[in-house]
Amino acid sequence: MKMIIDAFGGDNAPKAILDGALQAKKAYGVDLLFTGDEKKIRSCAAENRFDLTGCEIAHAPGVIAMEDDPKAVLKQKADSSMAVGLALLAKGKGDAFVSAGSTGALVMGGTFIVKRIHGIRRCAIASVMPSDQGPFMLIDCGANVTCEPKFLCQFAAMGSIYMREILGVREPRVGLANIGVEETKGTPFVRDCYELLKQEPSIHFIGNAEVRDIPAGVCDVVVADGFTGNIILKMYEGVAGTLAANIKSMFKKNVLSMLGALCVKKGLDEFKSKMDYKQYGGAPLLGLQAPVIKAHGSSDARAFMNAVRQAKECCEKNVVGRIANNLAGEQTSDEPEKKDGMKS
Repeated sequence: MKMIIDAFGGDNAPKAILDGALQAKKAYGVDLLFTGDEKKIRSCAAENRFDLTGCEIAHAPGVIAMEDDPKAVLKQKADSSMAVGLALLAKGKGDAFVSAGSTGALVMGGTFIVKRIHGIRRCAIASVMPSDQGPFMLIDCGANVTCEPKFLCQFAAMGSIYMREILGVREPRVGLANIGVEETKGTPFVRDCYELLKQEPSIHFIGNAEVRDIPAGVCDVVVADGFTGNIILKMYEGVAGTLAANIKSMFKKNVLSMLGALCVKKGLDEFKSKMDYKQYGGAPLLGLQAPVIKAHGSSDARAFMNAVRQAKECCEKNVVGRIANNLAGEQTSDEPEKKDGMKS
């Protein structure tokens, strides 16, 4: 199984990307095809003593910067590591593509280079996140600022398939992100989504999920438009980071607090592991014709290794095929994409 790796996507590229991908190669037995400036890849590998034996490199001198227009991946920067990787995936030169680069460019490139599954109106960013009851999926997290209610039904179906096949949840509970649990709450758009989700036979819809209840694990799949989902995602990450920093600071105040930390170290370690997003790797772009995984922009080697693992599991469990089969017969939209991509 061959993973195509964007060697120059993300804040810590190329070192963390090479390191994480090579760890995945050793741990999971995958083949690697790196895209990026070959000279720089080999120089980084030599400097850090990374063994590239058995790895392929597709030379791609360009880089998509976070501030670039997402459309640049299609023409102006068609020679970038991201664009070349997506093109290779579309041509069947690899089984999956993993990048920690620009979210907006990856969504744009995935949509127009890899292309959507027939019947899928929009691909969606699906982040697997920790909760008190275990992992849940938040979909969409930023690919589509504006949505139609039908899009959210497809997001719910795709998210349910992923949670069932990859994370082993037998009957994923689907909740609609809202300001209250009552059926009458929310904007007209959210209420219309509720009615469609309630009638969708392929999912187990449990109703509205009030945002404050999401960390408690009220459902397994949280559906939202990309604007709302991105706000939830960023707030979730921000609160988690602030909470972790304050706990660390609290236990470092003095000798007594440090001794107290030793007494509860096991519990703290378990809590840290339970709430660590890095173990999930990245966010799949569900709805495309081949697996594309968006690793976090700040991914270290461990997080990127898990993103590669995630890509491998998507291939093994045939998530793309299962989504295509589940949504066979749906009418697709071939109208030009609106400017609704988001960077994150």
